Amino acid sequence: MPTANQTNGRRAGGEAFSRRGVLAAGAAFGLAMPMGTPSVASATHTVRSMKTRKLGGLVVSELGSGAMSISGNYGPPADRTQGLRVIRAAYDQGVTFFDTAEVYGPYTNEDLAGEALAPVRDKVVIATKVGFEIPGSGVNSRPDHIRRSIEGSLKRLRTDRIDLYYQHRVDPAVPIEEVAGAIKDLIREGKVLHFGLSEAAPSTIRRAHAVQPVAALQNEYSLMTRDVEWNGVLDTCEELGIGFVPWSPVAMGYLTGTMNGNTRFDPQTDIRSGFERFTPENLAANLPIVERVRQFGARRNATPAQISLAWLLAKRPWIVPIPGTRNPAHLRENLGATAVQLTPEDVRELEASLSGLRLYGRRLNAAHFSTIDQRL
Repeated sequence: MPTANQTNGRRAGGEAFSRRGVLAAGAAFGLAMPMGTPSVASATHTVRSMKTRKLGGLVVSELGSGAMSISGNYGPPADRTQGLRVIRAAYDQGVTFFDTAEVYGPYTNEDLAGEALAPVRDKVVIATKVGFEIPGSGVNSRPDHIRRSIEGSLKRLRTDRIDLYYQHRVDPAVPIEEVAGAIKDLIREGKVLHFGLSEAAPSTIRRAHAVQPVAALQNEYSLMTRDVEWNGVLDTCEELGIGFVPWSPVAMGYLTGTMNGNTRFDPQTDIRSGFERFTPENLAANLPIVERVRQFGARRNATPAQISLAWLLAKRPWIVPIPGTRNPAHLRENLGATAVQLTPEDVRELEASLSGLRLYGRRLNAAHFSTIDQRL
């Protein structure tokens, strides 16, 4: 995969999909051909009894549920009734790990998750995040801000404790030791059970972990965003016994195979409209990646989304992806990935098939990258 500087700093013209470029790209895949929505019914893999995995000291379902998109960011907010129904359906189908944040909405996503999960509160693990100035802009992880924020999150989530409390983004103005210390105090008080970080670099993870053990790290990770494999993040998690939670595990929906160069995003409601990877040109240019995943999945009766999630599950036993959706059919499709068992040989075959392709466009824009901790 490209290095962070390559991924974050190059123009949208194109980057090597693999750092080594082991294999040359195969035949072209007809980029002008529209990509139709795959039929969920055509995949034989359905939800089965959910296994569990460990994130530090937490035991959670092997796939979690990201609630963010229900409240916006990838389009206008869903109807509240629909959102409640999808979260409850996820629980009914075996999910015990639910992810939200105070900034989603803001606040409305926590409130939605709190209402949906209140009847089963003691049977689920709820993760939420702190670290943005609301209202306003920019990061804020001052200990006094964290202490004020936790009270609002507890109220909205209708609970007396947060199972996993992430620092949403690293605040360069506040030493990470102070953040870890503030969370440690909340853990002593019983308001938080476990500490998490999001988009943190290895040195930051180590410094935080020395003050208060980190249970989980949440960074973007998918077949199209693999920086954590080479920049030391995954290695640091493995060394310290920290679980890893990939956000955007199907590349903000691109790896579902439902987008092409004709896809458009509303700049008023969809953050993808401002990302290089989602320009019409790059949506079209990256189609060979999806087609390779589609072909690989076709031989296993699995959709591209299911293969993308199954690949993450096969990478490490302490990785727990959190795909998000507001659509019950997409939820069933996502959870069906747990029935797709990829062997180490399968993983190598899939990665080799992608290694010669080029990846076009950065994953985020400059404003979003400014909040990412990129120290190595």
